[in-house]
Amino acid sequence: YVMLLTLSPYTPTYRDRVSPPGVMIRPYLNGFTIAFNVSQPSTWQPYVDSMHRFLAAYDDKVQEEKNIECISGQYFIQGGNESEEKKACQFKRSLLQNCSGIEDPTFGYSKGQPCVLLKMNRIIGYRPGAGVPVSVDCKVQKGNESDLRSVDFYPGNGTFDLMYYPYYGKITHVNYTSPLVAMHFTDVKKNYLVPIQCSLNGKGIINDINSDRFLGRIIFTLSIGK
Repeated sequence: YVMLLTLSPYTPTYRDRVSPPGVMIRPYLNGFTIAFNVSQPSTWQPYVDSMHRFLAAYDDKVQEEKNIECISGQYFIQGGNESEEKKACQFKRSLLQNCSGIEDPTFGYSKGQPCVLLKMNRIIGYRPGAGVPVSVDCKVQKGNESDLRSVDFYPGNGTFDLMYYPYYGKITHVNYTSPLVAMHFTDVKKNYLVPIQCSLNGKGIINDINSDRFLGRIIFTLSIGK
């Protein structure tokens, strides 16, 4: 009991085993294969529904009501007592542009040009990139590089803005909304399994440990039928 009294409910005592961050994608339904036929809406509608459910918390009105506008390009350091509630920066789904689901409610799936969202795992106190925004890139993991001919990234050029860091924990950072990078696969080889690796790039990022497919990168397969 005495030892428990020494633990802080706000910040883990030891954090050396959780940094640097791993990543996850959305939609995530049945493993890491996104497979559908453009001509059969029933095959891609579950992905679309999953995207809309996930992005509901990112609706522009929701973000405007709960969170504040922050200064882009710099960490949002908040002082004061660690028990004080922290403010959170707005991340509006409109920032995802063609992958926001606003203009195209199917996120490109109805055209065979699917959007996939990348989210960095939350780590209390972590400041990714050492002052330079972490970026994302994607490539064919194994096989012919020409199987993946074009990917667009949102927002901007596919970076995680510094203003969303550091994260102060779920107890005090109650309205925190994790920033996202949207990857719009506009030209992928059809009727073929295309294994794709999307990686974080930045100072302090590790993305080349073969035994961990989620540390600084993620590997998934796109299978788009006509």
